[in-house]
Amino acid sequence: MSERRVFRFAPSPNGYLHLGHAYSALLNFELARACGGRFLLRIEDIDRGRARPEFEAAIYEDLAWLGLDWEKPVRHQSAHFEDYATALERLDDMGLLYGCDCKRSDISKFAASHPRWPRDPDGAPLYPGTCRTKPRRRAREILAQGGVALRLDMAKAAALAGEELSWREHGAAGEGFSLVPAHPTQWGDVVLARKDTPASYHIAVVADDALQGVTDVVRGRDLFHATSLHRLLQRLLNLPEPRYRRHELVLDAGGEKLAKSRGSATLRGLREAGVSAAEVRRMVGF
Repeated sequence: MSERRVFRFAPSPNGYLHLGHAYSALLNFELARACGGRFLLRIEDIDRGRARPEFEAAIYEDLAWLGLDWEKPVRHQSAHFEDYATALERLDDMGLLYGCDCKRSDISKFAASHPRWPRDPDGAPLYPGTCRTKPRRRAREILAQGGVALRLDMAKAAALAGEELSWREHGAAGEGFSLVPAHPTQWGDVVLARKDTPASYHIAVVADDALQGVTDVVRGRDLFHATSLHRLLQRLLNLPEPRYRRHELVLDAGGEKLAKSRGSATLRGLREAGVSAAEVRRMVGF
């Protein structure tokens, strides 16, 4: 019996959806429909300080307006903190987590004083390991203390995972899947949790995808490098390995990526301006 493939669209309710979101949602929906698979909607509201119910309601309205349907109930990250705590405890049991009370400004100052200090794929300076040698405490104890983050000891984690780490990536020309080598060490000792945000995007997304049985992760090329880190966490946590496919980003007239923070035109605004759902679908190639 062949595998039934599972796709997902996972927006954060911290603003209104724009054309880039429409493209990603439609692509996942159409890929699922083409192969007789399942399409899931996940609300990534782990950052409770920025999540708003009106934005979540707008997500449902916008996607339904575009003609999308999804399985119910919808998974909300904010209802599953214990799942992420379990994943963190497994890493903690392996001796891979440590507490860090350094501020971002401390790390920036250190990097500024060291010419050519390496940066991660997002451009942030790598953590210099200031707190790595401090006496270790249990993860839950660390998170109970304000102002302290949980970091992954990348060198130990990479050594434990082994050298041959890769993922299956769908070819841009549609020629099937090929193996892409993963390089998680380029991220350094990443933060996996804080007291106010008890799981980072990275730990939450791999836990969610595994628990929801996601087989195909289709997302923007801006998250390509993050896949290396996600594959490392999947290997360490013994989670299933999805297939991956990156899609191009929808850009504005100036060639910049659309973003909520940049005030990009929203689907809600386009609808209120009289643009039809069919026109929006054509704008993004559907």
